[in-house]
Amino acid sequence: MEWEQLEYFQTLARVQHVTKAAEILSISQPALSRSIVRLEGHLGVPLFDRQKRSIKLNKYGEIFLKKVDSIMKDYEEGKEEINSLLKPDQGEISLGFLHTLGVTIVPSLIAGFKKQYPNVHFQLHQNHSNWLQEKLTSGELDLCLLASFPVESPVKWIALWDEELFLFVPKGHRLSTREHVTVEEIAEESFILMREGYALRVTIDDIFEQANINPTIVFEGEEAATIAGFVAAGLGVSILPNLKGLDQTNLAKIRISSSSFQRTIGVSWVEGKYLSPVVENFKQYIIQHFHQIRSIEE
Repeated sequence: MEWEQLEYFQTLARVQHVTKAAEILSISQPALSRSIVRLEGHLGVPLFDRQKRSIKLNKYGEIFLKKVDSIMKDYEEGKEEINSLLKPDQGEISLGFLHTLGVTIVPSLIAGFKKQYPNVHFQLHQNHSNWLQEKLTSGELDLCLLASFPVESPVKWIALWDEELFLFVPKGHRLSTREHVTVEEIAEESFILMREGYALRVTIDDIFEQANINPTIVFEGEEAATIAGFVAAGLGVSILPNLKGLDQTNLAKIRISSSSFQRTIGVSWVEGKYLSPVVENFKQYIIQHFHQIRSIEE
């Protein structure tokens, strides 16, 4: 059996038209037909049902196609791994991250990394934790920046930094001039929070549950900037990290007198999954970047 036979079979199985498949493969129709006949002879079963000029994949062909697709996929991945080893300063990184990290954290990390590796390309995906973890385990993402969240093997997570969570109220609010507030003082407020399932919402829900508070939630959003805009318009209050780059002109940021009002952000990847050298470099760059910041702060 020759490698070209698998390629020819895969193409014909997809198109199920000899003339079109031959055009795609840039070979003659007789050459394609002979190759398929030899392959069927080698396997001992027909892979297509032939009726006059029509050709259709049969049950044997469907079974074999799944195996061929897997072989072809492994082959392409093998080529990519070898090429990435030959060019460790080039390639593509698929990075997922939380909405609240897109204001300054992720742009700053990417800008710093591209100074060292200018030929690296990024695919960026911004979403909530459940979605990011699903795409990470399916292999669509190489790395994720996630808040502390229940993870299961084979996903690995390393803590990078802690973020304090603040109360944000509109200017003129009864608490807007305060430097500190207690959890009890904000229990009756109308809250504007991230949607359920988002990591920040999970953290805040846990904090309120521990404090035996059932908050009134008037709006839910997907973007920190949108939530801040609603707060600035006087539609409620919110709990957010101190997002640099966020317009706080009409907002007051107040510290909450509780050590529980914080979250930990870390980097995740799938253990055992091949990471190209450039992805591994970026992972180590992220870890070292925040390790240095922690060392300076301590």
